[in-house]
Amino acid sequence: MIVRSVLKQKPNNDVATATADMPVEEAAKALHFRRIGALVVIDADQHIAGILSERDIVRGMALHNGKVDTLKVRDLMTSSVLVCKPDDSLETLMGVMTNKRVRHLPVVEDDKLVGIITIGDVVKARLDDATMQVDSLRDYVMTAR
Repeated sequence: MIVRSVLKQKPNNDVATATADMPVEEAAKALHFRRIGALVVIDADQHIAGILSERDIVRGMALHNGKVDTLKVRDLMTSSVLVCKPDDSLETLMGVMTNKRVRHLPVVEDDKLVGIITIGDVVKARLDDATMQVDSLRDYVMTAR
């Protein structure tokens, strides 16, 4: 299965974004109320400038003695963002996510942000695929009798 297929199956492919000058407190509220784990940080030209995850905020709290409410997203975001393309395979993404210890990969096509794939999306797709294979094998065995 490829990334494009997973994006088509997502009920809402709206990517939550932030700007680098947004207060961390506002970004944290966006994460909480949207019930998501990361915001893609975009610049004025809509290009990816970074990513801010819950993990980045927790790290910031540890490094700044809990005082992140006065910081901006740029102070805590990860600037070196790993991305994927719509034609990448889920097997490739699993390797990247596991080896690089990331849970969110923005999807980029023609230098445009077109979606985001999470570790949950990958697991769901793999489980759906496994379920389909089991059902197909069960049907095959039942009709072969």
